[in-house]
Amino acid sequence: MDFPRILGYLFPIMIRHPLVGLPSDTYEEKNLLFHSLGDKYVRAVSDVAQCLPVMIPAIAEAMDLSALLDHFDGILMTGAVSNVHPPHYGGEPTVDHEPYDHHRDKLTLKLIRAVIDRGMPLFCICRGFQELNVVMGGTLEAELQRGEGRLDHRSRKVEDMDVKYGPVHALALTPGGQFETILGKREIMVNSLHRQGISRLAPGLVAEGRSPDGIVEAVSVKGAKAFAIGTQWHPEYKAADNPDSVKLFKAFGDAVRLHAARRMNEKLARAS
Repeated sequence: MDFPRILGYLFPIMIRHPLVGLPSDTYEEKNLLFHSLGDKYVRAVSDVAQCLPVMIPAIAEAMDLSALLDHFDGILMTGAVSNVHPPHYGGEPTVDHEPYDHHRDKLTLKLIRAVIDRGMPLFCICRGFQELNVVMGGTLEAELQRGEGRLDHRSRKVEDMDVKYGPVHALALTPGGQFETILGKREIMVNSLHRQGISRLAPGLVAEGRSPDGIVEAVSVKGAKAFAIGTQWHPEYKAADNPDSVKLFKAFGDAVRLHAARRMNEKLARAS
C-alpha cells in the first residue's frame, strides 16, 4: 500500500478539519453522573476557529493522556459553574469556593500540563483560565468583590443572556503583548461572570490584560512552544458576532491548523 500517496491525499482534508478537544464538566442527577459541555464553546470552535470540537469526558482514571493527545491538534479549556478545589493551590476549602467538580479537576489539571509540555495550541476560558494559573504555580482568590476598591465581577442575575454576557468593563491590554498583537488595540470591553480570580499570578504566566481594579484577566504562557493564552472573560458567547472574539478564535484556529500541518508533515516524512 502506498502510504505516502494516501497521506498526501488526506493531508489537505485533515488540515482543514483538525480536532480540538474540550474537557467536560460533570454533574449528578437522580444518582447518576453526567458529563456535559456548553454549546457556546462548541460553536465558537466549529463556526469561528473552523475546527472540529470533540468532548473529552472527565474520567482521568481511565485516560492515557499521551495516547489521547495523539488524536488532537488543540485543546480548549472551558468555563464552568464549579471552581477549582482550593487544596490544588494550597488553599482551604470554604463555602465561598463552592461548588466543586472533582472529576474535572482530576482530568484538567494534568491535561493542561501535558498540552503545554507537548507544545499544542491551548485556549483557556474562565474556569480554564483559573486552572491554567493553578497548574503553572499560581493561586486563586474567592469572592473578588469583597476586596477594597474592587468591581463586582459576578454574573448579573438576569434571564436575558445577551445582557448577562454583555460587556461590562474595559480591559487594558499589555503593550506589545500577544493580545495586543492579535486584537490590534490596547483596550477592549469584556463581559464578567466570575466570583473568583487570580490572587497570585503564576511565575510561568505573563499578564496580558487587567481590569480597572487591577485583576489579571488575560494571560499567555511564558516561553510557550505554541499558541497558549487564557481569558477570564467569555469570548465564546456569540463569538461570531464579536469582532474581538472572532480574532481570538481565528488565531487559535490558525495555530491548531499549523500544529496539524506539522504533525502531518512528520508522518509523511516517516512514511517516505
